[in-house]
Amino acid sequence: MKDISMLDDVDRGLIHALHIDGRAPFNKIAAALHVSTQTVTRRYQRLRATAGLRVVGLADPSHAGHTQWLVRLTTTTTTGQGLAHALARRPDTSWVKITSGGTEILLVVHIPRDAAASRSLLLRDLPRAAGITAVSAHYVLHTYLGGPTAWRGHTAALAEHQRNQLRPNRSDPAPGRALADTDAALLAALQQDGRATLARLAAATGWSQATVTRRLAELQATQAIFFDVEFDDAHFGATTQALLWMSVAPAHLDRVATALADHDELAFVAATTGPTNLVAQAMCADPEALHHYLTHRLGALEAIHALETTPVLVTVKAAGRLPHPDAAGRRP
Repeated sequence: MKDISMLDDVDRGLIHALHIDGRAPFNKIAAALHVSTQTVTRRYQRLRATAGLRVVGLADPSHAGHTQWLVRLTTTTTTGQGLAHALARRPDTSWVKITSGGTEILLVVHIPRDAAASRSLLLRDLPRAAGITAVSAHYVLHTYLGGPTAWRGHTAALAEHQRNQLRPNRSDPAPGRALADTDAALLAALQQDGRATLARLAAATGWSQATVTRRLAELQATQAIFFDVEFDDAHFGATTQALLWMSVAPAHLDRVATALADHDELAFVAATTGPTNLVAQAMCADPEALHHYLTHRLGALEAIHALETTPVLVTVKAAGRLPHPDAAGRRP
């Protein structure tokens, strides 16, 4: 059996294809990759079993009526891991990471645009949790890289003609309904498995398969939802990951963030509130590569006048919901 740590062109092409259309049929992907449907099916199942491959359907925050907060929690060494897993089980969290030697947790909290609702996790639940010694919340003002825009490490395998073969057909220009409360069950099912069959989605929603098909088409056509691909990125060579908390003069913030969004080493770039106003996630091959990136590429941007680097030790939860309550964390 091929060593999973060595991805070949078919593996990389499959992952790239799923970023273009997370629900693309295997025969469509196979045609673009010039391999058999059986080969694509077999590779997909193997990567799911051994490298954490999962497609998840997510609501675009701007359509969902939610705000996003980056929350940093300082914890004791004895409580950090258990708290991270407890937070990962919540439906309103994503990207739960243990950082900084195991004494810090970073997570994204999704909060409805409702002042009363926003007080729940941020102002009541978190400060009262045992083992938390400090809380810092950063409101995400603008995302320059991330969300529907995938890390380039995942999307460098296919030529333009292959990408065109895989792009979903958006021939129907009719606008669909915006995301509504009635879509909650559909979104919850897609957050666990973006490639769930129509039969499973119909069972989860109580709708007919025809209604599920029509609603999915509406939500995708209006870009109210998108499909992300979760994967153990160590197999792409990103064995060293770090969060970069930067301070940039407001007059230069947009220029610097736009430049960073073009860096292959970064998977996420966003402007936030707080003592630092720009955050990014670096994906590097090793500590030496991270050092080179910090000193050469970031160091060349004089508008960045302060930088804090926090290494990511474990990603407990990525973008989608945990597949089951006892899901274990995985190393990035």
